[in-house]
Amino acid sequence: NVLGTINDVKRVVKIAKEVDAIVVLDGAQSVPHMPIDVRNLGVDFLAASGHKMLGPTGIGFLWGRKELLEEMNPFLLGGDMIKEVRFIGGKIHPKWNRLPWKFEAGTPNIAGGIGLAVAAEYLMRLGMENVRAHEVEIVKYLFKRIEEEELLSTYLRHYGPTDLKWKGGVFAFLLGDLDPNHTAFLLNLEGIAIRSGHHCAQPLHDYLGLTKGTARASFYIYTTNEDIDVFINALVKIVKAEIISR
Repeated sequence: NVLGTINDVKRVVKIAKEVDAIVVLDGAQSVPHMPIDVRNLGVDFLAASGHKMLGPTGIGFLWGRKELLEEMNPFLLGGDMIKEVRFIGGKIHPKWNRLPWKFEAGTPNIAGGIGLAVAAEYLMRLGMENVRAHEVEIVKYLFKRIEEEELLSTYLRHYGPTDLKWKGGVFAFLLGDLDPNHTAFLLNLEGIAIRSGHHCAQPLHDYLGLTKGTARASFYIYTTNEDIDVFINALVKIVKAEIISR
């Protein structure tokens, strides 16, 4: 979510299983961007969000091993997650519904579910291998353009892998000593929307000594080389106006 690092999940799973740990994989930044095979990875649970994969906000999904889901009790109560319920001797005696309804309490987000399904089907038609290949080319072009601009080579600091094998479509950076929120504001004036701050990962920024966070640009299937050119030109303009002109 910050560095764009593609972690070696299989290695992590191997270490975890040596101590009989359950592995829950946060796939919000991987499921929309590359092929994911839960059986090959060996994880026990995988969670992902809809809005990062062209779907609606406020909905996501959880995949889990059936035997583990069967053992778990619901944490929300409501219609559909109950097969039957009796009130006997002053106590409620519920019998949970079968999977997946066991964890679907109350009226579901029907519109969100339909939207998420359509988004997933669209990505599957594109082919997740193609999605990943496109992002690799976009990030490769971004690095090339940065190297071509002497000012950016001097004033831009990138945080994250540079090896494309381990790099996703996320680019966290700082421009000189500019506050990342100010950088985002200036890019917004150029018609470019990025995110600034801690990106739901403040402990990581603290570890890196980045108390104010970073600026972060994200790329996806709709990003083009022309978009990267506009982004680079805007960064150069900001460096000239906000840093060199002081």
